[in-house]
Amino acid sequence: MKMGIISGSHRRAQSLKVAEYIGGQLAEGGVETELFSLAGNPLPLWDEGVWAADEDWVERLAPWREGLGACDGFVVVTPEWHGQVPAGLKNFFLLFGQAELGHKPALIVGVSAGDGGAYPVAELRMSSYKNCRLCYIPEQIIVRHVEQVLNAEAADNDARSDDYYRRRIAWALGILREYASALAGVRRSGVTHSDDFRNGM
Repeated sequence: MKMGIISGSHRRAQSLKVAEYIGGQLAEGGVETELFSLAGNPLPLWDEGVWAADEDWVERLAPWREGLGACDGFVVVTPEWHGQVPAGLKNFFLLFGQAELGHKPALIVGVSAGDGGAYPVAELRMSSYKNCRLCYIPEQIIVRHVEQVLNAEAADNDARSDDYYRRRIAWALGILREYASALAGVRRSGVTHSDDFRNGM
């Protein structure tokens, strides 16, 4: 089994810390992982060349498509910027579709420096899955006051909150793994493929 960890922040900050922690937890459980970080904006904004199989786009996206396509499920880590998902993460869902993400489970992990983090969860559930057919599982995580938890040094963590998030994440990842096993059979069945209904309604 392979899980992709999508770190949706443009910055190399707390979201990446959370993504790396989650990747480490999956690896400890024997799951192969690959980190797809949007830090530094490695993907240009979508344009029509993506659909026209423009040579530059094909070359740029090929390693991402290969890596994402090999995954059985995903963890989508998103900070809350002005109550929204970062633009780079929304762009990600314009660039990749059913071939890479379709009918694979995903766990949403919101990240907030304070008491927020809920709006990006709602935003992702509302629209990001429509055409790519990504299947968000019912469970979700919102890591609040993120600077005080999941740090490598115990002294940098609020002990009570840190313990809670570590246990909650472990529980949610266990659920994600079971969904990944179950949905593999759905994809193999062939019922999800249709030339008539390529996009969601």
